[in-house]
Amino acid sequence: MHGGVDNIRYSPLSQINKSNVTQLKVAWTYDSKDAFPTSEMQSHPVVVDGTLYVTTPSMKVAAVDAATGQERWTFNLAPAGAPRARFRHRGVTVHQDRVFATYRNFLYALDRATGKPIPTFGTDGRIDLREGLGLPVERASVSASTPGSIFGDLIIFGSSVPETLPGTPGHIRAFDVRTGKLRWIFHTIPQAGEFGSDTWPKGPTLSGGANAWAGVTVDQGNAMVFAATGSASFDWYGVNRHGDNLFADSVLALDARTGKRVWHYQVIKHDLWDWDMPTAPNLVTVMRNGKPVQAVAQLTKHGYVFVLDRKTGVPLFPVEERRAPESTIDGEQAAARQRHPLQPPPYTRQQMTEAMVTTRTPEAHAAVLKQFRELTSGPLFTPPTNGLIVFPGVDGGAEWGGGAFDPDTGLLYVNANEMPWIMRLIPNTDTALYGSKCASCHRSDRTGGPQAPSLVDVGKRLSRDDIAGIIRTGTGRMPGFPDMGAKNIGDVVEFLVTGKDQANDAAIAADPNRLKYRNDGEVLWRDPDGYPPITPPWGTLSALDLNAGTMKWQKPLGEYPELVAKGMKDTGSDNYGGPVVTAGGLLFIAATNFDKKLRAFDKLTGALVWETVLPFAGNATPSTYMLNGKQYLVIACGGGKNGAPSGSTIVAFALP
Repeated sequence: MHGGVDNIRYSPLSQINKSNVTQLKVAWTYDSKDAFPTSEMQSHPVVVDGTLYVTTPSMKVAAVDAATGQERWTFNLAPAGAPRARFRHRGVTVHQDRVFATYRNFLYALDRATGKPIPTFGTDGRIDLREGLGLPVERASVSASTPGSIFGDLIIFGSSVPETLPGTPGHIRAFDVRTGKLRWIFHTIPQAGEFGSDTWPKGPTLSGGANAWAGVTVDQGNAMVFAATGSASFDWYGVNRHGDNLFADSVLALDARTGKRVWHYQVIKHDLWDWDMPTAPNLVTVMRNGKPVQAVAQLTKHGYVFVLDRKTGVPLFPVEERRAPESTIDGEQAAARQRHPLQPPPYTRQQMTEAMVTTRTPEAHAAVLKQFRELTSGPLFTPPTNGLIVFPGVDGGAEWGGGAFDPDTGLLYVNANEMPWIMRLIPNTDTALYGSKCASCHRSDRTGGPQAPSLVDVGKRLSRDDIAGIIRTGTGRMPGFPDMGAKNIGDVVEFLVTGKDQANDAAIAADPNRLKYRNDGEVLWRDPDGYPPITPPWGTLSALDLNAGTMKWQKPLGEYPELVAKGMKDTGSDNYGGPVVTAGGLLFIAATNFDKKLRAFDKLTGALVWETVLPFAGNATPSTYMLNGKQYLVIACGGGKNGAPSGSTIVAFALP
């Protein structure tokens, strides 16, 4: 599997190794047959006692024979009649006799043998994650896209919450695996009088977020749970949350039995860039002065890895606090200083310069250069403007696939994106509720982007009732807006279906969460032909030596097949999903969006030793397992990222 609860994605299996990996063949495939044009499949397969468990694009849990790919059972987490939505879901937790899986705000416990809900867990086999957060249930918007982690008789969860206002707090919680009852909660946004509350404005906070959406990592031996949190809401304009905003953008160490804080380390203060921690911490052991030291390695979207002592949170390499640029936006108070680790070196470039403007064609260069000179491109932590180049972008740097750590060598492997995004902070002068509530993600012209689908002609795809239901309850990454009320939701639906501006000055004026500025979407910047606007690499795979604090090797990851046909190879590309490293001397990774390849590299040198083309992009992390004396390598192939075709296939490989 992926290294167990330490989250290191290391396998001791070595039947598949450097000497025979070229002989790998497809052993079986399974197609859940529920892909649709914009669906994704990021599920990490879990194999227990010969059965593989996975989630599918339309949110079914499937149990599959891990030797043959034959379906054993499925359970549809989505209720009958639910509108088809793009979910980013990373799989299930299997523990003893049950399979834990989430759908929106519900956590289910399913019988491992039958797939049926276990009635003694919660109410009829599920609990509502909106409960117990200190908010009325109808006002909370919370889900979990990453599986929970087990400690004893607890299942511990982070969550996904809105990055808009009003916010839902991202508190970390532990539930009883048998009954579903809440056993402890850690307030990631401290309540009055709690440690860290002085890093927020006095009085009730309007903010939410600070959520461990990438999951948590459990240290069984030390009875500790580690989490890495996201940004606070509103994420681009923090006038409602002056201060450093603990415990947003932090690595947290908690007592796994009680949820009490042991230590914390804030990576980014007062985040204004959506640079939330993209993956749960890796629990690693590194050498210091000839002795092993238990540590935590935290990857980031902005290209750094922080290596912290596991018991104390003290950095194991020097970290500088440097003065950060000031904000030019009215009311904003950006943090005066930010942290920069000196080792290991960054695994991405960290500022776009004019010298990096694409040279792919003279026409592309001219067009991008003109746009570059109209935008702001400063050093790390340059605050948002009306046209800021965010680089690395809001999709990293490192992404949710996380890193793989080899305990034999001390090497941490990370795949990363090098894609600039454009963020525009604009005056919030809208008189229609669409502009006030929706345009920050779907843009004023409704064309959307990588993080949110286009709403142009949405009335031709969904009924009015379906649109209203999605606004009310949320879907995929989109939070729900249950507090808008029926009339206001109806006004937004009317605008989306007919284009008629249902101006609602009274509703907007009465909104206590309305800020002076909002962002006009998050735009993945492309050149006029649809390629990244910078010189390659556009995606990388790196090996970082955590013993020495050095870069062992780095190489481009991914290609565009049509550019390869023109002689432009090894560019790297967008990549989502992580690696797995094995005792057989190999690093396996798919992740790349457009060439749809699964690759094996020599883990010591980075040399490519095997590759194959998948039916769809494998935007997930592979698993490897031994069954009946045979080692398998398996990957979920769902595609769907940044315009890539969507699928619903799982492919397993083995030696002949």
